Amino acid sequence: MLTDAEHLELADPIRMFLERECKPEQILELPQAVAAALYRAAVGTTRERPVPICDSCSGTPQCDERVQFDDCADNKGVTFEVSDPIFHVDEDFNLVPWKDVHFAGPVIYIHGISAQADDVAEVDITQLPDHSPHKLKNILGLGPSRINRSKRALLVPPMIVTENQRAPFPRIIGRVISSDRSRNHIFRLTGPGADQHPRGLFTIDIDTGDVSVSRSLDREAIDSYQLEVSTTDFSGNLVEGPAILVITVIDQNDNRPIFKETRYTGEVLEGSPTGTTVMTMTAFDADDPATDNAALRYNIVRQSPDKPSPNMFYIDAERGDIVTVISPTLLDRETLPTTTYELEIVAKDMAGSEVGLTGTATATITITDKNDHAPEFTHPLFEAYVNEGSTGVVVNLTVDDRDDPATGAWRAVYSIINGDPTRSFQIQTNPDNNEGMLSVVKPLDYEATAYHKLYIKVENEDPLVPDVGYNPTSTATVQVTVLDVNEGPVFFPDPLMVTRMENIPVGSFVASLNATDPDILQSQSVRYAVLRDPAGWLSVNPVGGAVDTFAPLDRESPYVHDNKYTALFIATDNGNPPATGTGTLIIRLEDFNDNAPFVVPSVARVCEDAHDMNVAIVGGRDKDLPPNGAPFKIELGKQPGLDKTWRVTRVNSTHSQIMLLHSLTKANYQLPLTITDSGVPPLSNNTEVKVQVCVCKKNKMHCSSAHSHHASLKVMLATLLIVLFCL
Repeated sequence: MLTDAEHLELADPIRMFLERECKPEQILELPQAVAAALYRAAVGTTRERPVPICDSCSGTPQCDERVQFDDCADNKGVTFEVSDPIFHVDEDFNLVPWKDVHFAGPVIYIHGISAQADDVAEVDITQLPDHSPHKLKNILGLGPSRINRSKRALLVPPMIVTENQRAPFPRIIGRVISSDRSRNHIFRLTGPGADQHPRGLFTIDIDTGDVSVSRSLDREAIDSYQLEVSTTDFSGNLVEGPAILVITVIDQNDNRPIFKETRYTGEVLEGSPTGTTVMTMTAFDADDPATDNAALRYNIVRQSPDKPSPNMFYIDAERGDIVTVISPTLLDRETLPTTTYELEIVAKDMAGSEVGLTGTATATITITDKNDHAPEFTHPLFEAYVNEGSTGVVVNLTVDDRDDPATGAWRAVYSIINGDPTRSFQIQTNPDNNEGMLSVVKPLDYEATAYHKLYIKVENEDPLVPDVGYNPTSTATVQVTVLDVNEGPVFFPDPLMVTRMENIPVGSFVASLNATDPDILQSQSVRYAVLRDPAGWLSVNPVGGAVDTFAPLDRESPYVHDNKYTALFIATDNGNPPATGTGTLIIRLEDFNDNAPFVVPSVARVCEDAHDMNVAIVGGRDKDLPPNGAPFKIELGKQPGLDKTWRVTRVNSTHSQIMLLHSLTKANYQLPLTITDSGVPPLSNNTEVKVQVCVCKKNKMHCSSAHSHHASLKVMLATLLIVLFCL
């Protein structure tokens, strides 16, 4: 009786056959030898066999076929894989079975592998028992219940073919076995690689079922093919199948490892512990990843430069991780011969064996800086000289820093920690050379302080590492000497503001200028002069600085703005060379009633037949300020008879209404008016308003262009008579 384990140990073709033809419980009841015999009796053989390689393989296992394999290196370390687990290759290269053989497939494959070679051989199995005419159902004696079973099937073993095979082609790679022994059928092969793209790679012998490959294959293009095998009668009717045929392409080591990049870059901080990972190198091999053909090993073959050690870095052979080997003390950026190291990395397949193919890439590793060196002044004392009253850079402070330039660990930050209570100095860092530029931002006074002693501190933008601190050389002293120069006189106050009445008499006192020489340690005199006097109204005493009027002051002058007149004076000392200073005098002018008022507008128009006798509203204007201006009094002139034709009535404090008492003919009339302001004493102005009496038609006024008539007594009387006559 077959146990479950024995059932699993049956050769694949027998098991597949029995599982197709029998129920599971029936298979377990069969002795193993009987199961094989049943298969041989039902299937038999349909192929002429070549010279046998195994003779009488029942009983004690023995075979007389020796495997011929030569890797040109004495076959050291060669291993063999056999497609049928019943067989193996012993130490003498003989193909022998592990146990009694009751059945074996017609073809098996032997895969030989060594460090130098990789090849596959095909072996034909011959002298199988002849075909039995007995049916399986009769041998099993299953009775009437299985009398009608006539299912047919194909035995389609998986096949393998090595890529890159050389001619001649075609080459047989396996056989499909039919259960139909009548020989009245043909084999058909369909699918990708047969009748579909890529067409014609595989063919099948329509009579024998031998499957052949027609040209060299590339596993990296397609690693396996799944086709369908069937048998048909000569009319094309399906007899058996279709069944799946899987053809696996066996890999050869025909692809070199390729790095994703030709040049890799990485960084490692100086002083990093041994074993610090810097970067990872990654290569790709297109060969079968399940074989050593794609098993990569990494190695560093060159380090440049090779100081202080040729083995500063190590690469993990399998992962490609580059790590530091050098001690943290020696990994000092400031003492290394260079901050950049170049490694040549080789990736080799075949797990790094001598016959492996290689690929190369370059790794550039930069030793980055950390702030482990404090900046130090090149001198403990710096001296500077500056003229009083001037500003700008007076001295450049220099420092040394061994850290990497252009980084925060190198860039200096300067500060004044003492000696500048008035904040007259400032330090900025020159980004090009890291020097500290000490500048005077507020002018210095020699007479106040001739010497300044500043205490300067320098630090880095980045903080120092914990075990490093700033030392005394990170501070320095700057001695600034102020040089005396002849300074110009200084006016005080500046500007000088005074208030004066306009129109004061010529020669009147206006102001007294006061300019002092700041060079108190020198005995110098000061002389005054007018520098700019737009209206030419002023004069100045050159010694005493008294300012008098040279002409009347006029508040209404165009040189006066917002009631203020501005003049500029210069003071000059007798130093060598002389120095000057300027001061401003602003005179606020008070108003005097010196401008008579006037009437606006000076022309008015009215229609001769107008029912509204209001001619115009006129207003008063005055250049003077209140109370020397409004309210204004506007009235008719003193000519007799004016009040018979005209009337002037007050509207408000600045305007009055002119009215006609009766109509006038078309003409131009000059109406005399008198306007008086409110000043003390008041000023009056006799003026005239031109009144045009026009003919008005269709909203248009037709006025006379003739000369105006003076509104005299005779004219008024004549006009009055005409009007009365018309009435």
